[in-house]
Amino acid sequence: MNKLLLTSLLLSFFLSFSQVPQLTENTEISIITIGPGSLLNDSFGHNGFRVKNEYLDVVYDYGRYPFNDPDFYINFAKGKLKYLMGAANTRDVVGLYKQQNRTIKEQGLNLNQDQKEALLSYLSNNYKPENRPYLYDFFYDNCATKMRDVSETVLNGDIEYKTPKVYKEETFRDLIQNNLYWNSWGSFGIDIALGSVIDKVASPREYMFLPENIFQFFEEASFKSSNKQVVKESRILYAQNGDFEKDSFFTSPIFILSILSLFILFVTYKDNKNAKRSKWLDTVLFTITGAIGLLLVLLWFATDHSATAYNYNLLWACPISLIALFQVSKNTPKRWFISYLKFLVIMLCLMTLHWFIGVQVYAYGLIPLLIALAVRYVYLIRFFGSKDSKKQS
Repeated sequence: MNKLLLTSLLLSFFLSFSQVPQLTENTEISIITIGPGSLLNDSFGHNGFRVKNEYLDVVYDYGRYPFNDPDFYINFAKGKLKYLMGAANTRDVVGLYKQQNRTIKEQGLNLNQDQKEALLSYLSNNYKPENRPYLYDFFYDNCATKMRDVSETVLNGDIEYKTPKVYKEETFRDLIQNNLYWNSWGSFGIDIALGSVIDKVASPREYMFLPENIFQFFEEASFKSSNKQVVKESRILYAQNGDFEKDSFFTSPIFILSILSLFILFVTYKDNKNAKRSKWLDTVLFTITGAIGLLLVLLWFATDHSATAYNYNLLWACPISLIALFQVSKNTPKRWFISYLKFLVIMLCLMTLHWFIGVQVYAYGLIPLLIALAVRYVYLIRFFGSKDSKKQS
């Protein structure tokens, strides 16, 4: 609670910071890179510009949440969320992230006075209240890409990036999951909510949506006009002490879903043994999978989130299941319902094929549930099929 309180107080202070940079001969400008934290929204790190001279020591960044906006949550859901450019005293920034045990690295930029003046002028203008908001995009316009884009704008594109050794061909999903523990609810939720569009290989430039990759690419960058290095020196202001604790395995997605899946299989086994059907279980399954499917459809078609398009999790979470609920409670459902069950089995097979050929990568925690759903659907097909056979005989 003390940590949350301190964070809230510091963030409130950050938002109200209004110091204007002044250029002097001793002005130094650097890029600050903050390492990942323990919370999901801190898992990918952070970046900012540090401006330091005898009058001030400030970090400007592009990662502020406009919580005071009355439409904040609505815009977040629609994918139209505007973030804010902000500023804070470097001492407070370093203190905050030290308390959160997050690595802090600094890269001093090799700029002349004219370049420093241009960057300071840009930051000052951007810090005006009317210029602070920008339309946030997790992959293409965030706190990290702003370091690249602002630098390129101010320096008139006079930056040449060399592909660092850390680069290898990975998809956007790989790059995200590299920063998450695979068996966490954050990782699981991302793999459910984000579609196949993030399963394409990211180009070297697209790599720079992650703060650590900004650090790596700027380390190797040089000026086209002079061939001098963009970064004159790098240093670590604070190094993370130890690893962050992982959540208990017994609360993890794969454990919870395995238990639920075993329960589904057990009920199905008992139903098969007693030649009956547990309607309540089918009602719960169709309600949950249908509701998830409806949410995924809305994320795909009703929002501006670019990463939620073409989400083939709809192959197991089909919104039509909500309509099929009207048949689930009946002792003898209509024939189309049995055809729909066969359709669901085919969709699960198609999903498996998608996974193998790389159309989309799915959450590993889903595997037990998918097996249980397939077994349940096959049992229902056989159950209703046997009832039809008895009727005809």
